[in-house]
Amino acid sequence: MPPSAPRIKSPQRLIAESGADLEGHGLKRTMGLFQLVCFGIGAIVGTGIFVGLSDSVAEAGPAVVVSFVLAAITCVFTAFSFAELGSAIPVSGSSYSFAYASLGERVAFLVGWCLLLEYGVSVSAVAVGWSQYLNELLDSLVGWQLPAALSAGPADGGVVNLPAVVVILLAATLLVRGVRESARATAAMAVLKIAILVIFCAVGFSAFRDGNLSPFAGHGVAGITAGASVAFFSYIGFDAITTAGEEVRNPRRTIPLAILICIGVATLLYGAVALSAIGALGGDAVAGKPAALSLVVDQVTGSAVGGGIIAFGAVVAIASVVLAVMYGQTRILMSMSRDGLVPGVFERVSPKSATPVANTWIVAAVFAVPAAFSSLDAVVGLTTIGTLAIMAVVNIAVMVLRRRDPELPRSFRVPLYPLSPVLGVGFCCYLIWGTGWTTWVQFAVFLAVGALVYALYGRRNSRLGQEEAVGAGSGPAAPPLTRTGDGAAVAARPGG
Repeated sequence: MPPSAPRIKSPQRLIAESGADLEGHGLKRTMGLFQLVCFGIGAIVGTGIFVGLSDSVAEAGPAVVVSFVLAAITCVFTAFSFAELGSAIPVSGSSYSFAYASLGERVAFLVGWCLLLEYGVSVSAVAVGWSQYLNELLDSLVGWQLPAALSAGPADGGVVNLPAVVVILLAATLLVRGVRESARATAAMAVLKIAILVIFCAVGFSAFRDGNLSPFAGHGVAGITAGASVAFFSYIGFDAITTAGEEVRNPRRTIPLAILICIGVATLLYGAVALSAIGALGGDAVAGKPAALSLVVDQVTGSAVGGGIIAFGAVVAIASVVLAVMYGQTRILMSMSRDGLVPGVFERVSPKSATPVANTWIVAAVFAVPAAFSSLDAVVGLTTIGTLAIMAVVNIAVMVLRRRDPELPRSFRVPLYPLSPVLGVGFCCYLIWGTGWTTWVQFAVFLAVGALVYALYGRRNSRLGQEEAVGAGSGPAAPPLTRTGDGAAVAARPGG
């Protein structure tokens, strides 16, 4: 292979290396369709609707319902692509592995780098939102809140956000205990938060007033687009379903079905919640308000009890997002570690719990820091644009693999191909435009740093690159590669 050609790892090799048709590197297949759907709902429904709704309303006004639909359409086209690739390549690497199999190692590394935004940084953002609703819950229960110095970062007038750190550590503790335990907790929390949102809709629609929807699109098309870019944060996480590829029973059937069910449920919930909230109080009363859903219920019922129930649902809902998204981040790093692109510690699986323990605690420690000291607004835009870029790549990957490997088994195929993935790319680019130029600059800098990390570490330590070097070596044969205890590839010593 010429040095300039991209390093591509075939889907068949990705599946073989992960053991996805059997057991993946010590991971156990314990999740069925119901558990996977609950995991997906756990990853999606949380901060975006409980905390971010007010920001979307501030941009679009009552037309935020259209913004949610526009964001959902973007997700649906990309969900089709994720479903096809998840059925064809059922491994833990998700979009990172899909890019590796289609566009090559450099693009795959940058996708993995962007996944640090979608999964890692969003954990910090979600944890900050959890802290806001925890204070709302404490206020409704005992009439007392944590002092601002201990419940908000410096950007929000505090010193350190301890609740945000605590929820990350609690999620890590549950994750290292085992996937079965985490799946059960996520399922219970998913059912509870759906029930809470349905109750909210019932309360909101009981006070619905047509006049509260006028003017419907006072901020125009630009407002709807900006609102959709903000609302998109509410859908982030559905692709985490594909990170469970090595821990799901019958993944080729279960993964596509779970993705489509989760997108459908989330879209119906978001549209109903947004419509009932604005219909009850009006756009101006909801826009920019923290803990907006509790505020709506308090105003409609004239009591703090209902708001307390919503706050409790939000605390549970957002905690489940932290759990599910942290799970996704650890599995992405595990896949990258197998390929040598990040240190070997991230692929070690505990034989006792069948989970990547060190990986999980490292992720928790790293992302607890921004959760403790940053604000939610500081990372939402960057997380959104990073996720949209990943989704554009996934849509492209579907088209590339259809041409390169048409015989690859696919239990689900994108409908209306190639129109669907082309529209998926188009909608992603449209929402990226809506994030604004400051976010573009931040993202460009972030990508540049990622490219530098790949050049200095990833490319040099790539196991695929080491194999190519051995195969293309001239003169005396290069020593064969062997595996150390942590799975790292090293050169064998002469004579053994």
